[in-house]
Amino acid sequence: MSLAKLLIVIGLGVAALGALLHFAPGLFGWFGRLPGDIRLGDENRTVFIPVTSMIVISIIISLILNLFFRR
Repeated sequence: MSLAKLLIVIGLGVAALGALLHFAPGLFGWFGRLPGDIRLGDENRTVFIPVTSMIVISIIISLILNLFFRR
């Protein structure tokens, strides 16, 4: 796959994700609320570390990329 085709596919994927977020904002309501996501804070500050959410997203992206780029 040439670089131009790869950039087109990535661009279409980003556009599709943007359309999903625009037309279905509640679809990703689970992000940041999984067990294992760390949320620390007091009245003035909040620190948020989405450990479990990032692991789930990493697994999903790895599966998708393995489907497309398997030889």
